[in-house]
Amino acid sequence: MFPQHIIARKRDGQALTREEIAAFVRGATDGSWADYQLSAMLMAIVWRGMSAPETAHYTEAMMRSGVVADLAAVRQPKCDKHSTGGVGDKVSLHLAPMVAACGVAVPMISGRGLGHTGGTLDKLESIPGFRVDRSLMQFRAQVRDIGLALIGQTAELAPADKKLYALRDVTATVECIPLICGSILSKKLAEGIDTLVLDVKFGRGAFMKDKARAKALARALVSTATAMGKPTRAVLTAMHEPLGRTVGNALEVAESIDCLKGCGPADTMEVTFALGEQMLLLAKVAKTKAAARKKLKHAIASGAALGKFRELVAAQGGDVRVADDPARLPQAKHRVPLAAPRAGFVRDVDALGVALAALRLGAGRAKAEDKIDHAVGVSELVKIGERVAKGAPLCVIHANDEKALAEAKAMLAAAIEVGSAKRAAPKLIDGTIS
Repeated sequence: MFPQHIIARKRDGQALTREEIAAFVRGATDGSWADYQLSAMLMAIVWRGMSAPETAHYTEAMMRSGVVADLAAVRQPKCDKHSTGGVGDKVSLHLAPMVAACGVAVPMISGRGLGHTGGTLDKLESIPGFRVDRSLMQFRAQVRDIGLALIGQTAELAPADKKLYALRDVTATVECIPLICGSILSKKLAEGIDTLVLDVKFGRGAFMKDKARAKALARALVSTATAMGKPTRAVLTAMHEPLGRTVGNALEVAESIDCLKGCGPADTMEVTFALGEQMLLLAKVAKTKAAARKKLKHAIASGAALGKFRELVAAQGGDVRVADDPARLPQAKHRVPLAAPRAGFVRDVDALGVALAALRLGAGRAKAEDKIDHAVGVSELVKIGERVAKGAPLCVIHANDEKALAEAKAMLAAAIEVGSAKRAAPKLIDGTIS
């Protein structure tokens, strides 16, 4: 079990045993492996890969590097949803209350954004007073009491991932499917869930640009989680243009509240229902997709989903009044429309271009220590295929800094294309993997 012996075996393309993989993960957790040894091992895995059994062993070792939450006191079936991330992806904010209103507990541990836009935690923290730093004990109690919790990762859960991800980030070993599986699933399975639904995105605004690569990741995630006794499904979704009509933390919270009130953007709701259906099916509270969608729509129409959102905000110290008055969310000093340069049809809304403009405004982090401005971003964003008149707004820019506003405006003008020929809106849902 010497580190150099295990590294050499993987370097030479041999399959590692459960015990060797456990020694590697334990070395990351307790510091018995030096950073240079951990880095060498990560690169060996990138070059040589891992078999399906190795990936399952790695994921289990990562999960068991800390505490696995015990949610036995929660009577409802427990299902979580994870997204690989995209521009304008605020789905967790309204999907979790919708699913909880249908009788499925949603214990969700989320992350912050590092890159062009904020993560789920950053969005939630734009609600005045909302606390995401809950202990594992508080997490368990909240899931038991209201069937719903959205918190940040605690120190007890999968601590090996924090160490190894930091090394992956600086050693060019992030985009390795077995390592991605271990990172995502170790945290999710440590939550104490019964089942899991994954939103695996592909396209210009996604982590995985290539659809074939995204599909390979989805298959690996599903097979690994299933091998560990957690029934899992993945929905492949496109991320060529931003999801919905807002990009930016408080703006996306307001859009999620619209979704809970039944007036959310069509594309956001299409992805929401596709994921929600799979959650209800896996939890066995619906037998067909049609029945699941009916339950989700009823949760919205009856006000039960918005009621769950209020319970969530109240339980985590937030201002419940935002559910009825989103104007209580942070507001930017400047609201400037971007005018269409010509009449015609929207030909393209480059998700990455919009995201980088939002980053320039302060909606995301270029470095982990950067502070997010919750108020800034883009709203009323046009969608591919829509007709626009000359001078009509392509979006509204929310800014607190005039220099950033001017630069973001130029970036958005380059990201949104208007032409004479109509282009069909891109297909959003590209299949389910189970």
